[in-house]
Amino acid sequence: MAVEIHGVYTGQLGCTATHGPSGKTLTTDAPLDNGGKGESFSPTDLVATALGSCVLTILGLVAERHELDLTGTEVSVTKEMIQQPVRRIGGLRTVVTLPAGSVTDAAMRTRLETAARKCPVHQSIHPDIEAPIEFVYG
Repeated sequence: MAVEIHGVYTGQLGCTATHGPSGKTLTTDAPLDNGGKGESFSPTDLVATALGSCVLTILGLVAERHELDLTGTEVSVTKEMIQQPVRRIGGLRTVVTLPAGSVTDAAMRTRLETAARKCPVHQSIHPDIEAPIEFVYG
């Protein structure tokens, strides 16, 4: 299934993107260290955002299939930029924190962790980008 995202450059290193199916919009800005104002997500911030929300979504899908309540599960993605050989994302370090007592079964923990690492965004990240996912259980 294809989804179209329409983007418009709004000037001063800012852009607006529109999600075709819903019509929802978001704005981006270049980061301060790359000449922008840092007033919104940068394009590379959206990669980190995509990874975090994808991991949470996959965990939610598995949880629903197994009648688990993962409400309150949190994700933190730390994006690290590198400059050499070119400016790019060098690392996306992800920490998933599940509420205390939400998952006590070792087999279910393994299932959740495996599923999270197979989320489409994680699978799409170039192998040169370090992208470990750590799990913390309450």
